Amino acid sequence: MPRWDLKKFRLVSKKLGSGMKSVGEIMAIGRKFEEALQKGIRMLETGFDGLVLNRRMEVDDLRQELVEPTDMRVLAIPEAIKQGMSIEEIHQLTHIDPWFLYKIRNIVEMESRLKNVGEQRCPRDIMQEAKQLGFSDRQMSRALDKDELEVRELRKSYGLSPCVKQIDTLAAEYPAQTNYLYLTYNGQEDDLTFTDRNSVIVLGGGAYRIGSSVEFDWCCVNSVQTLRNMSYTSIMMNYNPETVSTDYDQCDKLYFDELSFESVVDIYEKERSIGVIISMGGQIPNNLALRLHQFGVRVLGTSPLSIDNAEDRHKFSKLLDDLQIDQPAWAELSDMKKAVAFADAVGYPVLIRPSYVLSGAAMSVASNDEELKRYLDKASVISSDHPVVITKFIEDAKEIEIDAVAQKGEIRVYAITEHVENAGVHSGDATMVLPPQRTFLETTRRVKKIARQIAGALKIDGPFNIQFVAKDNEVKVIECNLRASRSFPFVSKIFGVNFIDIATRVIMGHHVPHYAGSVFDLEFVGVKAPQFSFTRLGGADPTLGVEMASTGEVACLGDDFEEAFLKSLLSVGYKLPIKNILLSTGPIATKAAFLASTQKLAEMGMNFYATGGTARFLEEHGISVKQVHWPLSGKTPNVMDYLRERKFDLVINIPKNYQEEELTNDYIIRRTAVDFAIPLFTNVRLARRFVEALSRKSIKDLQIKSWNEYRSGK
Repeated sequence: MPRWDLKKFRLVSKKLGSGMKSVGEIMAIGRKFEEALQKGIRMLETGFDGLVLNRRMEVDDLRQELVEPTDMRVLAIPEAIKQGMSIEEIHQLTHIDPWFLYKIRNIVEMESRLKNVGEQRCPRDIMQEAKQLGFSDRQMSRALDKDELEVRELRKSYGLSPCVKQIDTLAAEYPAQTNYLYLTYNGQEDDLTFTDRNSVIVLGGGAYRIGSSVEFDWCCVNSVQTLRNMSYTSIMMNYNPETVSTDYDQCDKLYFDELSFESVVDIYEKERSIGVIISMGGQIPNNLALRLHQFGVRVLGTSPLSIDNAEDRHKFSKLLDDLQIDQPAWAELSDMKKAVAFADAVGYPVLIRPSYVLSGAAMSVASNDEELKRYLDKASVISSDHPVVITKFIEDAKEIEIDAVAQKGEIRVYAITEHVENAGVHSGDATMVLPPQRTFLETTRRVKKIARQIAGALKIDGPFNIQFVAKDNEVKVIECNLRASRSFPFVSKIFGVNFIDIATRVIMGHHVPHYAGSVFDLEFVGVKAPQFSFTRLGGADPTLGVEMASTGEVACLGDDFEEAFLKSLLSVGYKLPIKNILLSTGPIATKAAFLASTQKLAEMGMNFYATGGTARFLEEHGISVKQVHWPLSGKTPNVMDYLRERKFDLVINIPKNYQEEELTNDYIIRRTAVDFAIPLFTNVRLARRFVEALSRKSIKDLQIKSWNEYRSGK
């Protein structure tokens, strides 16, 4: 099944068609279609626990949803059945084969049977049939008005547990002995015995999505390889068919099944493993830490209590206060009135930060009371079980990260990277540089000192990542993740040191010496740049903010920053050389900030086109420019004609408001540039560094060298 992340994009069309919009996929395995379908919906990790019995399911126009498919259509079908639509009518609207629709109706009918149980104890036969149709314990708990653990306890009292089955790779023609495994309630016995007492379970990253992609799979694969080298039996849990971690030869056992509390505990109890590693697969496994710990599952590495202290925004902010570590002013939200009062006290803009989320989900910068209310409503839905914290947003600050591995609270290896863009662009969308090029040594020293304090206080035993904002040598902590981050593969490859190998050895209790290397030993620079898919997301506004939007990344090396930076931009679709540039540089502050870069481009012989305000500003400063009119003005020469005719080699459009929802002239320019594949900058710092690099390097200066050549200093 495909995974979409359309909700992350403003103004995007959610209609599905011949153009691919999904960012990942899952593979669910069962012995009935209903079982596999409900597993698959849960695996997508979009907030739904199956086809029915979800906490929230809203469809504005049911008939329209069935006729014109969106990412929600599969969930609209059971709603249509509940509202009395016949299978034939749904078939006529959707053109989905009736066989599938009848199977979906089976699930809807089971929901009704579960709800009709009432206050009595759910009979064994109904519970067993529900499990065979793919209902999870959590789903059933909603129908039976019980807690999930109460449903589990009742199920276990009936002797209902899933069977472990092998995936038959020989088409039933010969007996198959494989390490490809899955759980099902449509079986009588396990296909194998569980006698190994030296096994370790590694939880994978699930479906690729915005914020979690191949970087976490790299971490999982390297962790599994280290476990095998250390003579442990490695067990991988993941359900993404695109990954290396789900290749049969990567581990001793592969469970192609859900990364849910229920499934992890079921497999842990069957395998009787030494423990579970949750710090390699990103946010999905990390979110299970506390529940697994409370249930008695041995979580290897950093204590889940420490993980909770870092993930829970309130607890972490309080910890920083106790350690006297500087952070942006903050408050936990309890109601709108107090939120407005806080914003008035510290001054807008403010940042809304939900807990236990990946890729900045529902994180937003509010510039006024109206935006604050709108973003708070969104955050409370995403993070309903955990606190939402509001902090002062620091403007014009540099963002810095440290990726590290600690053992018993002492750092063993670390890497400090800087972002090209100012704070306010999500770290997954930022252009990252290692070693840092424009970070003061004093700032770096303070970052290391704070990281040591936090590692000691949380008794970290494994990988972690801390993000900072720095301004005028003042360093403030933004957040801390006690798991591998998406930049672990990048820093490992730049340093030539496998951070995940070290982290896995630490997690398993093996002593690891302190790595003595330094960024000063590096003879080259690495730049990691984001890859966006705006061309496939019709209508989406191609701007960046605190919620992640990129769908991939590249990393390039160079003898200096300019070379690595230009290589990375070329790798994600920018083109050189350029001659004609459209400028629309936003408010007066950014116009002024980009003036020196514009003058440098003029010296390089570039031709400028600009919209009204920018054109007047440039003329006032002696720069020759041709004015083009706004898209909605109806006047000529109109910028839209030039864009459609591809007369521009580059568009630099700096938004006045990065979170604007309405159709504006700026939005139309940005969207048209993307639709016609014209390179676009919407961040002024990134555009300035591009001009600086372009003034120092031409495409002829970019060398082609192997990684080994860079590593050896040739």
